[in-house]
Amino acid sequence: MQYRRAYIKGACYFFTVDAEKRHPVFRSEDQVEVLRQAFRQVKPKYPFHIDAMVVLPDHLHSIWTLPEGDEDYSTRWRLIKTWFTKHCDRAMLKMPNQARKRKQQQEIWQHRYWEHVIRDETDYQHHIDYIHYNPVKHGYVQRAADWPFSSLRNYINRGIVPENWGVSGIEIPDDIGGE
Repeated sequence: MQYRRAYIKGACYFFTVDAEKRHPVFRSEDQVEVLRQAFRQVKPKYPFHIDAMVVLPDHLHSIWTLPEGDEDYSTRWRLIKTWFTKHCDRAMLKMPNQARKRKQQQEIWQHRYWEHVIRDETDYQHHIDYIHYNPVKHGYVQRAADWPFSSLRNYINRGIVPENWGVSGIEIPDDIGGE
């Protein structure tokens, strides 16, 4: 089966990006900071807006809005993944993959990622909720606001959602997530 990506200029996209074999690449604050630096390195040359994001130990979810007339999220992800791979603490990762090394492929990220074009405001809100609730879904925290690597804190600080957002659970449609 040939996979085809949706490219729409200026669109808003939801992404799920996994570490190879769901290895906990982002289990340390230092590694998450390297990922942040990768984003900071790429954004000036290839701008995009991060609407929401969460980084879990073995994967991340984000929503990006691309500039009008631009559809090239693939280059952005390639550059972010490459920058992270070159600058992360590989010794700490402890994830040798001899088959990938023989093929001269990087071993940190899964080859593919999952993308979804946001269809409308309802779809957008469902995906933001999914992102922010994901640490609770995976059992990392009891309250979404307690997860340190999430844009939820920005939403709370801006008064978009209350401090106790998601404490009593949230409804997320079954077709959201890409996990």
